[in-house]
Amino acid sequence: MKLPIAQAQQLAHDVLVQTGYTPENATRIALHLLDSQLRGYSSAGLARILAIRDRLGDKKPAEDISITTETPVLAHLNGNDTFGYLVGEKATEMVIAKAKECGIAIVAACNTWTTGMLAYYAEKAAKEDLVTIITASSTPWVTIEGGYKGINGTNPVCVGLPSSGKPVILDIATSKILHADIVLAQRLGTELPANSAFNARGESTTDPFEVFQGSIAPWGGYKGSGLASMVQLFGVLAGSPAFPPPLEQFGLSIIAIDPARFRPIAEYKTEVDKYCQGVKDSPVAEGAQALRLPFEGSAKARAEALAAGEVEVDETVYKTLVKIVQGVI
Repeated sequence: MKLPIAQAQQLAHDVLVQTGYTPENATRIALHLLDSQLRGYSSAGLARILAIRDRLGDKKPAEDISITTETPVLAHLNGNDTFGYLVGEKATEMVIAKAKECGIAIVAACNTWTTGMLAYYAEKAAKEDLVTIITASSTPWVTIEGGYKGINGTNPVCVGLPSSGKPVILDIATSKILHADIVLAQRLGTELPANSAFNARGESTTDPFEVFQGSIAPWGGYKGSGLASMVQLFGVLAGSPAFPPPLEQFGLSIIAIDPARFRPIAEYKTEVDKYCQGVKDSPVAEGAQALRLPFEGSAKARAEALAAGEVEVDETVYKTLVKIVQGVI
């Protein structure tokens, strides 16, 4: 169903406040969720509010983020079990300020959960003319290529670069599907894509209720599994355990670089623009779709939704959120 964007944001905010978040933090989370929804990632959009509530249960959400170490070029944060959207935003704000001052910076965080769409943070940094490399580790739901036991998290890796126009942002999970995809499929009673998960016996399954006794399939074969392992170990660098418990103690790392320290920023952007145009001008193989850059598709979907003033939301998710606000459930 289509929902006016302002109404969707207000609904998300109201449910998050009712869940126990301060109005300010509810707005921060809602904006991140809405961005995912606008870009077409519904499992990481408004539906995630229901997963947040399931994870918290009757507990008041943590909102206290501690700085455990800080220098001019780095910082380490302890999320103290705070939701990853808030930890990620604080880490992004800090790394931007430090990189603009020193040319390069890294901020790592531990003891958080569900860090969201890493492109959300990369886009904020790109607006400040910074390049970013971001990784996020999580619970070992994903197998290594050739296995069926969970070893790695869904472990997204993100690289973002500013340009004269839209930033170029690659944000990919190293698993075939996300944890959020499985949770949403359970909620809606739908099946998973074929060859995306295993059950406890190591058999391919499309049943979302079997996956957490088995594992999610890795993306990209041995190369994807190798990348996932590196992200998991970057989580260790951030202070996370090698195998975080379910929805706890995730690790996040954000590296930001100021390209103006290497060459004039206008010159840098001109070359990035040339590359982007080169992709557009490249011939398309027979039967293939038009070539596009990372982030371009979801940014286009968001722009179209913003122009229309409406966002697509699953009706079941919408009705559940409304019932929560009304106090029915």
